[in-house]
Amino acid sequence: MKKYFIVPLLVGCALTASAQVKPTAKKPTVKSVNHVTVYVTAKGTDYRLKSTETLNLQPKAQPLETETVVFVDPAKTFQTMIGIGGALTDASAETFAKLPADKQREFLAAYYGKEKGIGYTFARTNIQSCDFSSDTYSYVSTNDVTLKSFDISHDRKYRIPFIKKAQQAAGGKLNLFVSPWSPPAWMKDNNDMLHGGRLKAEYRQSWATFYTKFIKSYEKEGIPVWGLSVQNEPMAKQKWESCMYTAEEERDFVKQYLGPTLRKEGLANKKLIVWDHNRDLMYQRASTILEDPEAAKYVWGIGFHWYETWTGGGMQFESTRRTHEAFPGKNLVFTEGCIEKFDYNRLDDWALGERYGLSMINDFNSGTVAWTDWNILLDEKGGPNHVGNFCFAPIHADTRNGSLHYTNEYYYIGHFSKYIKPGAKRIVSSSSRDKLLTTAYLNPDGKIAVVVMNPNDAKVDYSLWIKGKTVAVSSLPHSIATLMVY
Repeated sequence: MKKYFIVPLLVGCALTASAQVKPTAKKPTVKSVNHVTVYVTAKGTDYRLKSTETLNLQPKAQPLETETVVFVDPAKTFQTMIGIGGALTDASAETFAKLPADKQREFLAAYYGKEKGIGYTFARTNIQSCDFSSDTYSYVSTNDVTLKSFDISHDRKYRIPFIKKAQQAAGGKLNLFVSPWSPPAWMKDNNDMLHGGRLKAEYRQSWATFYTKFIKSYEKEGIPVWGLSVQNEPMAKQKWESCMYTAEEERDFVKQYLGPTLRKEGLANKKLIVWDHNRDLMYQRASTILEDPEAAKYVWGIGFHWYETWTGGGMQFESTRRTHEAFPGKNLVFTEGCIEKFDYNRLDDWALGERYGLSMINDFNSGTVAWTDWNILLDEKGGPNHVGNFCFAPIHADTRNGSLHYTNEYYYIGHFSKYIKPGAKRIVSSSSRDKLLTTAYLNPDGKIAVVVMNPNDAKVDYSLWIKGKTVAVSSLPHSIATLMVY
């Protein structure tokens, strides 16, 4: 397999992730802009987060209509970046455990290293089993309403050690949120953790307490929990672990049970995320919950996925924008995305990474404050997965020979996670042609990260224009670039 390594970079510094959208730290301020270092990943080349050139900005007042220009304005700031990362699932942990020690170290450095890696600062994990587990399991015994039998011993074999190593590789701090796929079978009306079903009314309090038991158990293991979502994909009846909630049911569970229980158990500081499903129904769910003041007071943000494309349509970015416009006081978090239907022969398909670039640019421009990929590691079959729902990940391990394969998903994500630091403020970045997609951030150290993606077959020559200064840049076919301006 062809493998690429990241060239050590000079731009950027290690920063502590902010857990708040409006940090108490001093607002980033731009320094005088004179230079641009360009980092590129491009199809048909060996460029993978490669530093290709350093350019000098020159004064220029008025661009012409015939020019292609990316306009950047650091004076106009929007949401604050919390972090970018991926999910630390059972499947990822079990695959990681099969790697030789040197490959484990390489893997952790590739994701969490701030210089030679792509600097992940955000993470997700599952409460009880999900499809990306090797089996279905629960932390409590059947009919234990008081949860006296609650025990996370299952997770101590693979997942907890894996999360701790990721946390250590990230410098000791990794914002982790947790999500359930299903309550225990006996709490549901179908008596099954799989195939949808609903939480029975008489177990709502037991289930609300279950979240707090999980959070406290993980924190006792030395794994801080930053936040939680109410339910993974509450409108999807899946062949794997799943549980259905209407918007009204989720609203009432939050305001009557989960929110008050988090407060009672001393966990009111945990960021509570609702929805955690696709963009298409996002506004309806958000409005139903957030227009109820008693529910809204417990809710920190709205989570969303990108799988609305299962209907045959495209990604519904307008739904994300409308939700942000209507509820600007709540935070948008991309909580899951991956490319489904794993095919070993597609590991080098360039379309994999381009889907990430398209989503990330549009999600950030729509107000998203954090972005979480799904499994950070899967095996050569796209698993393990106990129901055959095999998918792609940015890095795949071939457990037959202990090797790692870096897909271009990894590099596309890295163009954001490596250069846009926690605490960065999104700023204006606008292309004069639809051939180029772009977003930009002002980092806490005053450096600007401008991401420019070209998903087309032809090279696009353009000018980067910042407050009366400009420089000529070329965007290669099917490429993504990060321009560090300083």
